[in-house]
Amino acid sequence: MSTPNNTKHSIFLLLLGSAIILAVSLGVRHAFGLFLNPMSLEFGWGREIFAFAIAMQNLVWGVAQPFVGMFADRYGTRITVIITASIYALGLFMMAHATDSTSLIISSGLLIGFGLSGTSFPILLSAVGRSVAPEKRSMAMGIASAAGSFGQFAMLPGTLGLIEWLGWSAALLVCAVLVALLLPVSWMLRESVPSGVATAKTSVAAAFKQAARHTPFWLLCMGYLVCGFQVVFIGVHLPSYLLDQQLSAQVGTAVLALVGLFNIAGTWTAGWLGGRYSKPRLLVWIYLLRTVVISLFVFLPVSALSAYLFGIAMGLLWLSTVPLTNGTIATLFGVRHLSMLTGIAFLFHQLGSFVGGWLGGWGYDVSGSYDMVWYVSIALSLIAAALNWSIRELPVEQSNA
Repeated sequence: MSTPNNTKHSIFLLLLGSAIILAVSLGVRHAFGLFLNPMSLEFGWGREIFAFAIAMQNLVWGVAQPFVGMFADRYGTRITVIITASIYALGLFMMAHATDSTSLIISSGLLIGFGLSGTSFPILLSAVGRSVAPEKRSMAMGIASAAGSFGQFAMLPGTLGLIEWLGWSAALLVCAVLVALLLPVSWMLRESVPSGVATAKTSVAAAFKQAARHTPFWLLCMGYLVCGFQVVFIGVHLPSYLLDQQLSAQVGTAVLALVGLFNIAGTWTAGWLGGRYSKPRLLVWIYLLRTVVISLFVFLPVSALSAYLFGIAMGLLWLSTVPLTNGTIATLFGVRHLSMLTGIAFLFHQLGSFVGGWLGGWGYDVSGSYDMVWYVSIALSLIAAALNWSIRELPVEQSNA
């Protein structure tokens, strides 16, 4: 059933608002790896303390995501963003004043983790997915994801400049102000259901039971776990890994910025391809290509050039899984409870993020290198490819027929 608000103008504002929120929220989040060394050196921490706090952030983000998704499905995306962006900004403010492991875990782990649950992909892409026609859904999600990736490209060099100019604490305060500016942007998030798109009237419990009985949904979740492991391990520990290889902090920042830049093309392309080809098959190829890219980077001599090439290649594959995973869930179960169901999948992504972020720091402190975690990451890519291979992209009723 069409609604008066279902216009190109309102959809444009929804896409633009979602893109801005994703760019700022994820841009700030992807810059946390730059704070590992200055905070650890100032307070005499091993790398595991900061890594554990970021791992907790990802775990809290993931655990909260299904519940925040249910809230968004019922009360709307706008109010969800207002609440969680406020908590995100508070967490950054407190992180800027953290002086011990407990205050770091509370600020960067608990508060920022919860704040991210309402200002990231599961909530914003679900709003976009509900507001466009099914044949345009994957592409629209790809556009919003690509715009969000621009935040990583822009925020990384900007944050490094702030750290070098003002120090890590003042840099975090600037980030807190940027996140607080998302509150007025949230008024652009007006959702509507396009004409001809039916929304099932199933309850939350019924939707969960339907997903719980559907094996492909859990295979998709397990593949997403691998994605989380890889992107957080690389995002948090790559700058320090490159420092260990005698490369400068500027090289590490540039590599992560390249990841963000080329992720724009990667997520846009993934969304475009997802509207034309099987999304699970595309996920298989993404994980296989990650296997190749990570293996070449780890087993060949590391130089500034190889690091830049790694950033470009990983950027193309970085978050290209997001529109494909969310789009597959929308195809399987519809859009009525999309925020909740993508939130459940994202919980698995964040469980992987927790392990990847923490294991990188623990493995380094124990062995003095990141080699073990790189090898685990390569093996997990192959497992994720195998898991996605058997997924059929059919609505649940049809696939059970």
